[in-house]
Amino acid sequence: MNQPSMHRHRFCPGHENAFGLSRRQALSQFGHGLGAIALGTMLNPSRSNAAEQLVDSLPHIAPKAKRVIFLFQSGGPSQIESFDYKPTLNKRHGEELPDSVRKGQRLTGMSVNQASLPLVGSPYKFARHGECGAWVSEQLPHTAEIVDELCFVKTMYTEAINHGPGVTFMQTGSQFPGRPSMGAWLSYGLGSENQDIPGFVVMVTNGQGGQPLVSSLWGSGFLPGKHDGVQLRSDADAVLYLQNPNGIDRFSRRMALDRIQELHHLKLAETSDPELETRIAQYEMAYRMQASIPEVTNIDDESEATLKMYGDDVKTPGTFAANCLRARRLAERGVRFIQLYHAGWDHHGGLPKGFVRKCKQTDQPTAALVKDLKDRGMLEDTLVIWGGEFGRTNYCQGKMEGGDFGRDHHPRCFTMWMAGGGVKPGYTHGQTDEFSYNVESGGVHIHDLHATILHLLGIEHERLTYKYQGRHFRLTDVHGHVVKELLA
Repeated sequence: MNQPSMHRHRFCPGHENAFGLSRRQALSQFGHGLGAIALGTMLNPSRSNAAEQLVDSLPHIAPKAKRVIFLFQSGGPSQIESFDYKPTLNKRHGEELPDSVRKGQRLTGMSVNQASLPLVGSPYKFARHGECGAWVSEQLPHTAEIVDELCFVKTMYTEAINHGPGVTFMQTGSQFPGRPSMGAWLSYGLGSENQDIPGFVVMVTNGQGGQPLVSSLWGSGFLPGKHDGVQLRSDADAVLYLQNPNGIDRFSRRMALDRIQELHHLKLAETSDPELETRIAQYEMAYRMQASIPEVTNIDDESEATLKMYGDDVKTPGTFAANCLRARRLAERGVRFIQLYHAGWDHHGGLPKGFVRKCKQTDQPTAALVKDLKDRGMLEDTLVIWGGEFGRTNYCQGKMEGGDFGRDHHPRCFTMWMAGGGVKPGYTHGQTDEFSYNVESGGVHIHDLHATILHLLGIEHERLTYKYQGRHFRLTDVHGHVVKELLA
């Protein structure tokens, strides 16, 4: 399959190409340029857009992964309650956070004025699991069963200390809204394996509360709009406005689209407006999705054994379990980037009960997804990622009352894991201090994580760029390196 080129920015609006012509002038001289290209794509959808085949083709290097499933746990799950076992915190429970550990580092506005910052140990038991001996909390028994497939990164860190910038940073490589999301970059760089379904699909667990999850988190930013993530909803209309109105059948819809497209192509030949190109592509994708999306969301062909593996919630649309099963079905059909958002991990108070509730919602379907992919021979080329935007503090936010407590945001060390797709299984990377406050060795910044993900997909992160407002942007900004220790 032909692949999009990173050099597409040479023809961005407002910039000159190598011949000194504006994009509009160049297209005009090349016989209606993209109008003919788009028409050819519409008539032959198996071809990728020739406008994106300008110079180099991707991948740059041999890929280990073909697709990504990112299980994003929004709100910042506590590393201390999940994977970063710290018995020192239990031994020193109630003592003040030592100045030698804090080192004068910035706190959030929610705890900076606390008179006391008492250390608090996890109330949960930990044990080693698998041949690799990874430490896992008793609240994650299903994840404990798959640790030999997992590559733990105990030493993630970020500059973001609040949710908005933190989530945006993890999704887009910038704390500031408006940049393309990771899925959009992959759609732009690698295209789709299936012309009948979007290359970037998003699902959000229903009814979790917490910080808002807005569409800009899966948006295309300054990339063409066709690289936006498409959200699958849990109701009968999985994608809004996809179904035909009453009285309109599929044949009538096709005829109407053909006439609309003819008008678009006439206008495109006059103006070379890139928004028209996007609109043409989106109309055609929507038409094809009328057949492909119902097939993806219908789980009637799944075996009872598979449904049981994902748990009781799998038959309830909009649950994390249902979305995990949909993620596997989307991966089977060639979707490049599948993003699941599960909110509600922001436990400033009531952490013991809140953490247990989140684990019950996510632990079994998460492990089931990894097992299911492996059973089907798909794990080796599917990269599964689990984690949030930051971790939680080792001290209590507010007052400890009996066994109840909360933890504030902590960006200086937190845990994520990956599985499949070319990462090292049964491996734990990095070391935090005995208080789970600072990185001692093997720190992995968000830009490093993004660079490593792109590398696994066959992309050199410094070469996947797009020129916008006079600058060549990339997912990793001007930072990042591939963490080779994570590679199998």
